[in-house]
Amino acid sequence: MKKDQRSQTPRKERNNIYSDYLQSSKTKHQFDELSNKIIGAAIQVHKELGPGFIEGIYEAALKVQLAELHIPFENQIDIIVKFHGTKVGNHRLDLLVNKQIVVELKAVKKLLDIHVAQLRSYLKATRLKTGLLINFAKPVIEIKRVVN
Repeated sequence: MKKDQRSQTPRKERNNIYSDYLQSSKTKHQFDELSNKIIGAAIQVHKELGPGFIEGIYEAALKVQLAELHIPFENQIDIIVKFHGTKVGNHRLDLLVNKQIVVELKAVKKLLDIHVAQLRSYLKATRLKTGLLINFAKPVIEIKRVVN
């Protein structure tokens, strides 16, 4: 097929990554609707800012986007880590959305297993079930949903 005979994807369709994500998502989980809204907000931030900034810039932009969407969140939440009922340390969550979903933000070349393990540890420490690991540093945003 010649190049000029190929059908081109309309620009409107190419730009609606979030709709494509929602249509392709088959996972059924009690927090799907909320996590999909968070993912949509993150995609919008990445679409407008692109890769290349530090994590704090993306966190600030995502907070603005979540607020505009009227999605309740808290940021930089200190959590207590316990061992055998004794406090052994603190850690800080990037975002806790609607007191239900832990959101861990990254701006790294590649998400590693340790990043997923870190999010799983946060879920365990908070006794929450769902987390999102979002990496803004790549040309296409990288998102992992973790269910404990």
